Amino acid sequence: MSNTYFSFKQFTIHQELCAMKVGTDGVLLGGWAVGGERILDIGCGTGVIALMMAQRYPASHVVAIDIDEGAFRQTTMNIQESPFADRVEVYQVSLQNYFTDPFDAIVCNPPFFANQLKGPDQQRNMARHTDSLSFADLFKHAKRLLKPTGTFSLVVPDSARSEIDFQAVLNGFYPLHKCAVKTTQKKAPKRFLLSYGLVAQPCQHTELIIGSETYQEMLKDFYL
Repeated sequence: MSNTYFSFKQFTIHQELCAMKVGTDGVLLGGWAVGGERILDIGCGTGVIALMMAQRYPASHVVAIDIDEGAFRQTTMNIQESPFADRVEVYQVSLQNYFTDPFDAIVCNPPFFANQLKGPDQQRNMARHTDSLSFADLFKHAKRLLKPTGTFSLVVPDSARSEIDFQAVLNGFYPLHKCAVKTTQKKAPKRFLLSYGLVAQPCQHTELIIGSETYQEMLKDFYL
């Protein structure tokens, strides 16, 4: 059985109300993504990415949204108990129905299963499958909510990367940084950290090995 909480250096993530627990993908994105003065976390889950961004960018204001009631309640609880409660807001709303001023940075650990068999847990299905948030809708509405000079950062499995790239191009985004995440140097990457913008510039290509010095340096302010 998964732990009901996960302790970081500056905050604790309770996760008993969420289908998706704290995992490598979310922590990687929270430690890697570009931030700014106003940051939006789409599909916040436990709130771990929103809180990591708030810690990394002390002058930022972070908004976290999720359509799921359990995720909304969990993130609200975790934020209220954190040192960043005055800089993070949470709303239970879908991305498609969220309207506000544009953001400097948007982050998302999106659902990525499309047209695949679902399990009996409807909350987990919502978090993992694209029924409620397709990649097309994700990029369409990210563009609407992103400043022209802003950055949209995601973490996705390698199997979803081509469709993500396709939807990015279709919606006027340009790749800024593609980071292949590997468990060892010799193995093929199973996930990618990706960032996109609305202004064309050379794309940076990097690798990150789980457990490497670079990985440890990136997360040293979070892991106990």
